[in-house]
Amino acid sequence: MESLNRMATDLVDEALDFADELNVAVHQLEGDALVVDFGVEVPGGVEAGLMLAEIQTSGLATVQSTLDEVGGAPLTHVELSTDHPGLALLCSQKAGWELSVDGFEGLGSGPARALVAEEEEFQRVGYRDEFDLAVLAIESEMLPDERVVEHVAERAGVAESGVFLPAFATASITGSVSMAARAAELAVFRLSELGYDPLDVLSATGSAPVAPVAGDEETAIARTNDALAYGGRVHLVVDEPFDRFDEVPSTATDEYGTSFAEIFADADWDFYEVPESVFAPAQVTIDVVGGETHVLGDVNEKLLVESFDL
Repeated sequence: MESLNRMATDLVDEALDFADELNVAVHQLEGDALVVDFGVEVPGGVEAGLMLAEIQTSGLATVQSTLDEVGGAPLTHVELSTDHPGLALLCSQKAGWELSVDGFEGLGSGPARALVAEEEEFQRVGYRDEFDLAVLAIESEMLPDERVVEHVAERAGVAESGVFLPAFATASITGSVSMAARAAELAVFRLSELGYDPLDVLSATGSAPVAPVAGDEETAIARTNDALAYGGRVHLVVDEPFDRFDEVPSTATDEYGTSFAEIFADADWDFYEVPESVFAPAQVTIDVVGGETHVLGDVNEKLLVESFDL
């Protein structure tokens, strides 16, 4: 497999070529690092969100928008499909890099994580990237600056000129779209956390509604997580049976039926106090090759209608 960061860099180059069409803005910082604003100080959009999801999965997933309904209301949905779920979803798309640099707070996803490879997912998949360029998508209300670039370059082991930082706020069109693309990732991560070998997940397809853009980050974070936990649907094809498939969907958690606004408020917005199990899709079909097909969980449209204020 070619370097994940190499493949993601090619997609960043494509975004730069079509910056005007995508409604994104490019900022070259000192040291020649590039920050691409996908939805912090610019509007971004659906196409920007789809492109960002492709970058976050290093080009190993097909991402597209569809139109479906939530509570009778037509809403954009995002569908993502990959035949490389371990690499695309766990080693690339997962938001596993927490950034806290001189007052800057953000959450990083994308293949730059594979250059560090300290998270357990990389040991489970058996992958570590080696490349001289690093792509880290950053979810934050602020655009990253030179101090963030320096931090990323140092941890990833690349020159500052080799750092590419697509950035977006959750409370943006891009944020809502890219978050809706995470349903399959949540299912594969949940399986992995339960002890299932992620290399036995052969393909993954996920879909979720695009949450209406909120007026502030906290509401946006809550809504986009509701979209996944109560509207996310996933189909997995796996190689081996497992006795804990029923624990994958959000319906298996004690918190099921509670909006993420309440879940986060109860934890004083300290994400470390929120059980990881709540971050799961609503409904999952798990197709064991040559074996049984498990249909688990259910969509909760009533909660989505309330969360989305429809």
